Amino acid sequence: MGVNTLKSLSGGVLIVTNSIQEIEVLEKEIQSNCGEELEACIHRLRKPRIIILNVPADINTSNIEDTIIRQNPNLNLKKGSMTAKFTYDTKRMNRNAVLEVGADTRKTLLSSKIRLGWQVCRVDDYVTATRCFKCSKFNHRTAECRGEVTCPLCAGPHTIKECKSDPTTHKCTNCATYNKNNPTKVISVDHSALDRGCPSLQAVLERNRLNTEY
Repeated sequence: MGVNTLKSLSGGVLIVTNSIQEIEVLEKEIQSNCGEELEACIHRLRKPRIIILNVPADINTSNIEDTIIRQNPNLNLKKGSMTAKFTYDTKRMNRNAVLEVGADTRKTLLSSKIRLGWQVCRVDDYVTATRCFKCSKFNHRTAECRGEVTCPLCAGPHTIKECKSDPTTHKCTNCATYNKNNPTKVISVDHSALDRGCPSLQAVLERNRLNTEY
């Protein structure tokens, strides 16, 4: 067995091996020999999520799976191969649906346009980052936040509603924090934390992709 990484975490240790088979053997040995003192948990990759764009108004989370299977028999999809998570309306009044699927189902759906009702809908990967509305940082929600109020536009100590900054003075709090912790790898901070091109956001999205079973 080859151990590639052994890293201390808060309250635990992260062990990375060469394969899932090796980590399963290691988990079994830890549980067998140290089960009373230690708990071994294998990190599982999350299922992919896909977004179906411009779905008809009568399509919802309760009927979208059956509709996709019935109207797209050429895809040979089976019931239970997808789980509808939610639908939402865009600012342009289009309606999108987000589904959680397996890796094989994702490949099938991404390779085709989906018939829903009288419409043909495009499918894409759905990869997002959770950003706190209070401190503007990633990977936690406002209810869990222990940080200070930070404006996502200018990084000032106020809410976005109170911000009076000009777009030319926007500053990303996340990229500024990165620069503080990585002085030899400075990145641009001349944008807001809401900018889709933000390097910090793109790094979070890439980590989410790496933790997904594509």
